Amino acid sequence: MPSASFDGATRRKGASVSGRRQHADQPDVDAALVERLIASQHPQWAGLPIRRVASDGTTNAIFRLGAEMAVRLPLVRYGETAIDVEGCWLPRIAPGLPLEVPAQVATGAPGAGYPFRWSVHRWIEGSAVSAAPVDDLPTLAASVAAWLAALHRLDTTGGPDAAAHDLRGAPLARRDAETRRGLAALADDVDVGAARAVWEDALRAGTWSRRPVWTHGDLLPGNLLARDGRLVAVIDFAGLGVGDPACDLMIAWGLFAGASRAAFKAALRERTDVDEATWARGRGHALYHAAIYIPYYRDTNPRGVAAVRRQLAAVLEEAP
Repeated sequence: MPSASFDGATRRKGASVSGRRQHADQPDVDAALVERLIASQHPQWAGLPIRRVASDGTTNAIFRLGAEMAVRLPLVRYGETAIDVEGCWLPRIAPGLPLEVPAQVATGAPGAGYPFRWSVHRWIEGSAVSAAPVDDLPTLAASVAAWLAALHRLDTTGGPDAAAHDLRGAPLARRDAETRRGLAALADDVDVGAARAVWEDALRAGTWSRRPVWTHGDLLPGNLLARDGRLVAVIDFAGLGVGDPACDLMIAWGLFAGASRAAFKAALRERTDVDEATWARGRGHALYHAAIYIPYYRDTNPRGVAAVRRQLAAVLEEAP
């Protein structure tokens, strides 16, 4: 299921640290478990203070380890994917990006009753813009667009093909059945006719015909970190792949509106190959995200669902 979860971002999205269960089969995790895992597998850090970090992320539990690190424990098996993707690809692309990205410094194996692999990362100081809104959204929009432009310029040789790995940068038509099922589940909540019109408009926009580019895959407000009102980091690269950049445009409806959305679109048009068809597919990705997120998390993540409902409303305001 979709997620906005990773060390620096999720720690300040303002959710409770009560351990609300997001998935039926997720393991129980707490600071005592992290202490045991660290002591047995990375004893050089044993004795450092450990505390759970406030998060509404749904894929990982995050714990602060000392002053400079964070421990990420997947709550579901697919959360392990990020360990391999970020460990392999982020060191290769980070030098070409203008902002900080997560640095994975260690990994861990299942143990102490915990069933999944886990990881340790450098702590990135900042607040997710979902928790600490930035006043100057047009400037933030331009910064996000500049970051995406830098990402698109990077060499993609050998990168994970989005279509082959079923990542979000794959052709949008692959999400058709799942999106329609999700919209049917929202029939009592939204104007399904308008939503279907947006979706069908996105499908008519075709496929990305230019060279494939790197895509973040989960570019949501919780994965953008700011300090002093300035964008300083992009995090959570579990969905990193090479394909259609439209998937990264859902931030336009998840965070921006009015002048800031216009600034984002204009900066993209100036700096990248994003065109009207790509914008339409991006709107489709924002709709798809809402259609699968809201039904799944309706009863377990009210804060996250409220944010995604706002994203959906923004999408429907632009219904063709």
